[in-house]
Amino acid sequence: MSYSIVSQSEHDTTTFAKKLGERVFKGAVITLEGDLGAGKTTFTKGFAKGLGITRTVNSPTFTIIKEYHGRLPLYHMDVYRVEDGFEDLGFDEYFEGEGVTVVEWASLIEEQLPPERLELRIFHEGDQERRIELTPIGTQYEKLCKELLE
Repeated sequence: MSYSIVSQSEHDTTTFAKKLGERVFKGAVITLEGDLGAGKTTFTKGFAKGLGITRTVNSPTFTIIKEYHGRLPLYHMDVYRVEDGFEDLGFDEYFEGEGVTVVEWASLIEEQLPPERLELRIFHEGDQERRIELTPIGTQYEKLCKELLE
């Protein structure tokens, strides 16, 4: 089952992501896909606020992984530029770690992703409007979506 919400603004996207960050659990993996400039990093910034992270969050495009500390550690990955040899980067150590992992462009490392996760896709619906699709894979993520969207 998938869920869909419409964000009317960057503020709406940040607010929604913050609510998710407040409810997320240790070991959660959230994948982010979407149009360029659709708001993946904006989403992650709001998500980090929900985890109580006060440090400025920005895309780890050239470093691949950035860590932030709040209620739970946040491992923010941007795997867009990952090439051959990504199996050696130890993604599973993050996925199975003490924190929460957000992976931008996750489809590029599909075979490395854990079987249970929350997949998010963000699409342009206009200048400011975005459609956010959530696909929970696993009972924990299904429960999380129901709590978040009811």
